[in-house]
Amino acid sequence: MSVNMNLNDDALQHETEPKGAIINGNKPIDQLEAANRFILAQAHEKMHDNRLWDLRKKRDAQMHLIPEWEELRQLASDIKEHTLEHLAYYLEIFEKNAKANGIHVYWAIDAEECNAIAIKIMKDHKTRTLVKSKSMLGEECGLRHAVEKEGIIVIETDLGERIQQLDNEDPSHVVVPAVHKSRTDVSRVFTKTLNAQAGNNDIHYLAETQRETNRPYILKAEAGMTGGNFLVAETGAVVVCTNEGNADLSANTPKLHIVTVGIEKVIPKLEHLAVFIRLLSRSALGSPITQYTSYFRGPRQQGGEMHVILVDNTRSTRLADKQFKAGLKCIRCGACMNTCPVFRRSGGLSYGSTYAGPIGLILSPGYNKHKFRNLPFASTLNGSCANVCPVKINIHEQIFTWRVVLAEKGELSFTKRVMMQAAGKILAHPSLYRAAISNADRALKYLPHFLVYNNLNTWGRQRDLPFTPKETFHSWYERNYMKKGKVHE
Repeated sequence: MSVNMNLNDDALQHETEPKGAIINGNKPIDQLEAANRFILAQAHEKMHDNRLWDLRKKRDAQMHLIPEWEELRQLASDIKEHTLEHLAYYLEIFEKNAKANGIHVYWAIDAEECNAIAIKIMKDHKTRTLVKSKSMLGEECGLRHAVEKEGIIVIETDLGERIQQLDNEDPSHVVVPAVHKSRTDVSRVFTKTLNAQAGNNDIHYLAETQRETNRPYILKAEAGMTGGNFLVAETGAVVVCTNEGNADLSANTPKLHIVTVGIEKVIPKLEHLAVFIRLLSRSALGSPITQYTSYFRGPRQQGGEMHVILVDNTRSTRLADKQFKAGLKCIRCGACMNTCPVFRRSGGLSYGSTYAGPIGLILSPGYNKHKFRNLPFASTLNGSCANVCPVKINIHEQIFTWRVVLAEKGELSFTKRVMMQAAGKILAHPSLYRAAISNADRALKYLPHFLVYNNLNTWGRQRDLPFTPKETFHSWYERNYMKKGKVHE
């Protein structure tokens, strides 16, 4: 929807820009290493934290301006729940009406099939250049890289996505893809890739540089591609919400418009669209509405074509799982990311997955339990994510449930298994627990620092353990009440 280039980042000029975790096959992601690199760039970490918390505060301000906010959230949740319960029906209605509008509709079971369909359409139209609007589904499927392998030039037209493309990085946020970058970082990228003036980090100059270098590609491209925020079954239309107008240019300037969209994005009627439009931008950016809410109902040009690829990619599996079905309600607003204390201080690239933050913790293991087995543990379970979710997904409860499922599936690391088993035994026996607490307190007070803070204490790598109290609550209660025969009311 938009990109942020921080206005007060002179202190960032000598920082090392944080890079994302590398996804390697089926190997579990090492989030710790990537998060450590992000945290070491302290000015970036502070800027990232402040920027996202500012979005959270703007979201709250918008919420308080609408008396029926909670009713809207409940209505949106109910609409999504109803649609998911009858997903096949509404998808068939959408397909029927879209075809009646002159749209070509395809079904893709997974990312590979989605990419293959899109590539075939482009090859059939002798596409040499594709201009692409921001799409998390495209990122999820690795579509850009698949298309580039076929010799087709792919240009991201969203400012944030273009920055990330030029820097060979994945998006770090579902709405603001380059939010972890300062304007100094962007200037450095543009100087290296777009021949921008070295050292010029004026945000207007940088935005204009990207615009001037992208427009020629848009004008000559044989194909344009967008995602879809919503599919309206009643009318067979695709709705795209943006703030830059790039989706309209990508969809309308070339004669070929390709849409890749997840099957969960369908809603029953046009009247339901208004509910989500009122919630989406307010939740994402704290703005009343996106600059552009584009309603694509068919090819705009005479002789043009519009193709919609409906993608499953594990969604039907999740739909059948009552524990995690609610994650399909997500409208990709990023509000849970903006409020999450872990995401704000570790950066989206630290998650090593397409979807970062709280929503990523419940979506990513659904794609690959082994690869993303560590993600559900990157949470404090404070519940703030669920409190701000515009469709009322119980995110923190699902994160906890994923922990249970991963443990039952044997996906915990050896170290975590040993630690959890030991903790379980201690917590199950009150006398053992009190003895452990007492011994731990003595250890923290009297053991040398290096014996407490070592490689086995991963929690202590980034922080010191808190000071131990003089006595436990149990010992205080026993001394003040139990031994004196008092009854505490």
